[in-house]
Amino acid sequence: MEKKIYSGNEAIARGAFECGIRFGAAYPGTPSTEIMEEFAKYEGVYAEWSPNEKVALEVAIGAALAGERTMAAMKHVGVNVAADPLFTVSYTGIEGALVIVSADDPSLHSSQNEQDNRNYAKFAKIPMLEPGDSQEAKEYVKLAVEISEKFDTPVFLRSTTRVSHSKSIVELEEPRAPEDKTALKTDAPKYVMVPANARVRRRAVEERTARLREFAETFPENRVEMKLGMVYPLPEKLIRDFASKVKKLYVVEEMDPFLEEQIKTMGIQVEGKSVFPYTGEFDPGIIKKSIEGSADPACPVDASQIPPRPPNLCPGCPHRGVFYVLGKLKAYVAPASAWGRASGWPTA
Repeated sequence: MEKKIYSGNEAIARGAFECGIRFGAAYPGTPSTEIMEEFAKYEGVYAEWSPNEKVALEVAIGAALAGERTMAAMKHVGVNVAADPLFTVSYTGIEGALVIVSADDPSLHSSQNEQDNRNYAKFAKIPMLEPGDSQEAKEYVKLAVEISEKFDTPVFLRSTTRVSHSKSIVELEEPRAPEDKTALKTDAPKYVMVPANARVRRRAVEERTARLREFAETFPENRVEMKLGMVYPLPEKLIRDFASKVKKLYVVEEMDPFLEEQIKTMGIQVEGKSVFPYTGEFDPGIIKKSIEGSADPACPVDASQIPPRPPNLCPGCPHRGVFYVLGKLKAYVAPASAWGRASGWPTA
């Protein structure tokens, strides 16, 4: 079996191709951009940069309704833009398979906020898988497709900046030939979400979530370490069994107490954000200090020797031209409001 060193994003693209996804849509944004760039390199696929994340998800939904295996990729804030069709497709389901990749950005390396998109899985009642390295990133795309087809649901694949951009060894497999797509089915009660139909589908979503909870108990990537590969819905029986075998239970998770809060609602005592920070990425030193109150001395780093790397717009970004012109004009952009004028700031 051939092995290569892939970033998480390259591995996601490879996993999509291997499992027969031949339709991908995305809007670029770090840390997700390379997913569609790499996917587009494979032969026989359709890949597009959409005008925005909402359109990317909508065209992927359209292809999935026609029976295709599809993928939509975006960074975490892009899911906000795509929220309208996201919540509706949770009700309607799909005919083929739909994988929605959300690349989150703990520590705000290239983003305006640090939102934790695991909350979208719970909010929209969509199952979510969370890989921890490049090999898992590739394999979890395949698992997401299997879950999508088995349960008639879109599936989130949540990455982070560290998973998306770190590189590790990945075992490659022969790509699966895509199945012949089915014709678009006319099923108004399932796909036309007028109130009468939506009420029925709302109950179907709850029934699906119950079946997914049972599935999560035997999901092979939920291991007794305990490392959860499927973070929504949670395997309650597995967690209870694990908790019963330890004296003290810690939940180590970046950003929001997403797992911690759900585990506490099970009546299980757990330590989480009472000791671990809410913000930024975790490293071994942070985890050790949070649990033990002290950390091993880190290797000193002379920051003066590190070349400065201020944020830049990515090559090909449509905003680059606008900011280039504004820079040449030495123009400042601010709202021409009473506040702006009162501040004395120049306006353009």
